[in-house]
Amino acid sequence: MKTLYIINPISGKGKKQRIAEILHARGCKVAFTKYAGHAELLAREADEDIVVAVGGDGTVNEVARGIIGSEKILGIIPCGSGDGLARHLGLSHNIRKAIQTIEQGEWRAMDAAEVNGRLFFSVCGVGFDAVVSERFAQSGKRGLSNYVKQGLKTWNTYSPDHYKVEIDGKIFQTDALFITVGNSDQWGNNAKIAPLADCCDGILDITIVERFGILELPFLALRLMTGTLHRSRKVHCYKGKEVRITRQSEGAAHADGDWFIDSERLHIKILPSALKVIVAK
Repeated sequence: MKTLYIINPISGKGKKQRIAEILHARGCKVAFTKYAGHAELLAREADEDIVVAVGGDGTVNEVARGIIGSEKILGIIPCGSGDGLARHLGLSHNIRKAIQTIEQGEWRAMDAAEVNGRLFFSVCGVGFDAVVSERFAQSGKRGLSNYVKQGLKTWNTYSPDHYKVEIDGKIFQTDALFITVGNSDQWGNNAKIAPLADCCDGILDITIVERFGILELPFLALRLMTGTLHRSRKVHCYKGKEVRITRQSEGAAHADGDWFIDSERLHIKILPSALKVIVAK
């Protein structure tokens, strides 16, 4: 099968040139994105059977949007800041191993999801983490250390919001620090905010986190990184196919690592087996 590699030159922390050199040496077809949204266009217009996103979750999102609903297969070479979906799928960050997976792996059907009509493939959310995503993007700096820095700065001024939540027709109200809806299990960097999620099960995982004291932060961070967050008394986990969240006003939201402003009402739904993706055998 023919393969096109789409490289985001902004992602990669210096890896992108090395990846391009390896791909060219192997005779692979490579295209570089030139602007936001270009990867989606390149993927949609590609004649190749496999379209590979070389970058982070944002690049993966664009390429996946370009091929969803077609017979094209998504491949991923992860080299972004978090790489949440790639880590969830167990894909290697070693360049040669990642290429080997593209060439020798197998495809499986995975789910996609929508939030107010916006496609996402890993996680979306509102609340504290959405505000942190906004400030992280506006800071102009990448990397986990800057994300943590922005989180600590936001903590001092952020207050929990009140939400009305409807999951598959069941309604309840809650005050929450943030709400995350996951197709995959993590934000990125193995921070498993929805540790029980499976992107191939046709179900969304909803994580609602209460406000907690600063002294509890190290314990919750440990649970986040060890995949045991669902065991905390401050965390409430649910599963469903359709989620409606109503907050007090419009504000920041995030999906696949990108933040945006959306209304006070969010409608999130699963799109089962909407996309083919290559994973290691």
